[in-house]
Amino acid sequence: MPPSGLNQPIDPGVTRRRFMWLTGMTAAGMAAGCAANPVTGKSQFMTVSEQEEIQIDRQYSPMQFSDDYGPAQNAALNAYVNGVGRAMTPRSHRPNMPYSFRVVNATYINAYAFPGGSIACTRGILLNLDNEAELAALLGHEIGHVNARHTAEQMSKGQLSSILVGGLSIIADVAAPGMGQIASGLGSAGAGAFLASYSRDNERQADALGTDYMVKAGYGPEGMVGLMEMLNSLNKSKPSSIELMFATHPMSDERYQTAVNAVRTTYASSRGLPLYRERYMDHTAALRAIRSAVEEMQKGDKALGTKNFSQAESHYQTALKQAPSDYAGLVSMAKCQLLQKKYSEGARYARQAQSIYPQEAQGHYLSGFAGLNLKQYEAAYKDFQASQRLLPANPTTVFFMGYAQEGMNRRPEAAQEYRRYLQQVRQGKYAQHAQQRLQEWGYVR
Repeated sequence: MPPSGLNQPIDPGVTRRRFMWLTGMTAAGMAAGCAANPVTGKSQFMTVSEQEEIQIDRQYSPMQFSDDYGPAQNAALNAYVNGVGRAMTPRSHRPNMPYSFRVVNATYINAYAFPGGSIACTRGILLNLDNEAELAALLGHEIGHVNARHTAEQMSKGQLSSILVGGLSIIADVAAPGMGQIASGLGSAGAGAFLASYSRDNERQADALGTDYMVKAGYGPEGMVGLMEMLNSLNKSKPSSIELMFATHPMSDERYQTAVNAVRTTYASSRGLPLYRERYMDHTAALRAIRSAVEEMQKGDKALGTKNFSQAESHYQTALKQAPSDYAGLVSMAKCQLLQKKYSEGARYARQAQSIYPQEAQGHYLSGFAGLNLKQYEAAYKDFQASQRLLPANPTTVFFMGYAQEGMNRRPEAAQEYRRYLQQVRQGKYAQHAQQRLQEWGYVR
């Protein structure tokens, strides 16, 4: 019998060998060498090709987007943000990258870019911007990271420690059949599990590039000043609200002063270009209408992170009274209920989330997790199937599909799923459980 406490975080499906290859910690099979930096033109040590950047982006960015509760369902808002971003890409140093821009449902304050040009900003940060020029500054900064190949550079130097580490924001423990319920270890790996942490030099360069791109696209450079001023203000008044952003994007008063000086000197002739405040307010009106609900979710997330479940539940309840159909709010409440072993309640909120946003994986995943605890194995299996179709890069879902099949006493089907899991993940408690079952059932020796 396997141990009852499979309490290790979910393996993201990146084997150690694959992770080392991706992060440049080994040169095996890689064409190490130098390449001209697209921004500076200078020779730069680079082991990751442009095509590999795009491949990594396509494989792993959906995991982060799902961790952030998927793209916002407000199609008009997403189209607006995408339009602002795309207005700048032809002015960039890598105009042919497959850029995409989206708003994600997460309420924490951040924006981020994957190396192939997938860029996202959270609802939380949009609520703190004052005009379209500030949005352009934010997106231009992220475009700057892509153009300067900052993530690829970190990978080539073997310095990338956080990108590609983690999984969905679900960490689950499993007990063996006959040994009680599925364990209660359902928590969060934390938003930003896949994101690179940039150096101060990276940030300075991305600021400069972002300012250049936004001005060339017709925005006033004061937008970058406004963005820096907002971030500095939040850091002083609500430091916990932008903790993750400053962990991945180091902030300093120097960056603000540099932006101010750039407006006075380099971009003096561009002062007075439009900021488009009214246009920004028009396009974000629906989001700003639920500001108080988003702020309650932020408080709930903070309480959940400290395992203050009753306080978290109270904040989520308040948020859902104000925005009863908010997907992130429903998923967060489902997590909160499951962490308290209120599996029926957790299932109810997860099913609500499913119905509101069936194209996003977390609602299905949480419903499946609740189903396992309630020993509703067939329903759980269907939920995990749906989650797997939507987010195939997460191997943990495959493990739980096998576990559900095992609960239904379908050994051949369970063995097939466990084999699929072990093809991707060889270490950890889940792998041990899968391997042990295959041995017990005579599928491996």
